[in-house]
Amino acid sequence: MDTIASLFSFITTPVSWIIVQFHSLYGAVFGPDSGWAWGLSIVSLVILIRICLIPLFVKQIKATRGMQALQPKMKVIQERYKNDKQRQSEEMMKLYKETGTNPLSSCLPILAQSPFFFALYSVLSSIASGKEIGYIDGPLLASARQAHIFGAPLAAKFTDSAEKVASLNASITDVRVVTAIMIILMSLSQFYTQRQLMQKNVDLSVKTPFMQQQKMLMYIFPVIFAVMGINFPVGVLVYWLTTNLWTMGQQMYVINQNPTPGSKAQDQYLTRLLKSIGAHGDVKGRGKKKVVAAIVAKGPDRNDNERKFITALTKQGLAAQADGSVTKSSEATADADAASGGAAKRQQPKRQPKSKRQTPSKPSPKK
Repeated sequence: MDTIASLFSFITTPVSWIIVQFHSLYGAVFGPDSGWAWGLSIVSLVILIRICLIPLFVKQIKATRGMQALQPKMKVIQERYKNDKQRQSEEMMKLYKETGTNPLSSCLPILAQSPFFFALYSVLSSIASGKEIGYIDGPLLASARQAHIFGAPLAAKFTDSAEKVASLNASITDVRVVTAIMIILMSLSQFYTQRQLMQKNVDLSVKTPFMQQQKMLMYIFPVIFAVMGINFPVGVLVYWLTTNLWTMGQQMYVINQNPTPGSKAQDQYLTRLLKSIGAHGDVKGRGKKKVVAAIVAKGPDRNDNERKFITALTKQGLAAQADGSVTKSSEATADADAASGGAAKRQQPKRQPKSKRQTPSKPSPKK
């Protein structure tokens, strides 16, 4: 881990500067030697990085959607060239090139975070060793070494010896309990994020090896994080747990507001949209109108969720328009007019009171 971190030593100075700036802010509130001041500085570093990475996250979503849309074509290629792996790879690359899809785009946020992650690891390792690094000079180094979160120093690791932990003014029990809890939370958040993606935001109508791979990663990644986590300092665990929670919340928002077509999340979204239309009589919000307009534009290519949505609108006497609005369905209006016309034809004249009835005069007898 130290060897990998050294590859990103060029970014340790900017990372240490950002941490010092946040520490000066939180130190004025919690005290400069407080673990909360240093811990919140790391959390703020994560938030700042993730805000900067939002454009890459958008690209990741588009790449993932593109890969899911290509699954049927990829399955055809795999079946057609199942005995010729080289030709299969060539056809896959050709498909990616024609559609402008890059499988590596889904990994962009993680790759972009890696330098900051290893730079922070290098900073915390230097603090544990009592070495100045970047903008963390003598006084700040002493302050960081005194900073504890729930009794565990920011620079301590699960695998540290009792002597090393004692040099940081802490007990080995506190360090291992805190790091174990954080490793478990880190692994669980990673598992839940991937599970949420697989169960709600994947087109379940298409069964491909890609989905099986994603399902395997759902179990493999948390195990990898748990194994690696015992070698991470507490500060790095704070960083990684924070970024996992950010990813989980960000993904929840995307799933609820912009679900993958054909997924369970899309069915739930369209059900909520249908209730909103029923309550207001129209589509409220520009984003929702874009969704309805996209469904209308698909025509016969709509998936089951979208067909169910259009059918439900028709049953309510509504029709979706190309601009995303809804109007009274012409068929429903015609049926209503026909029904009202038929009722008018069957309507009987009102019966007059007996006092107003005129009895016909009897003809006079012939003489």
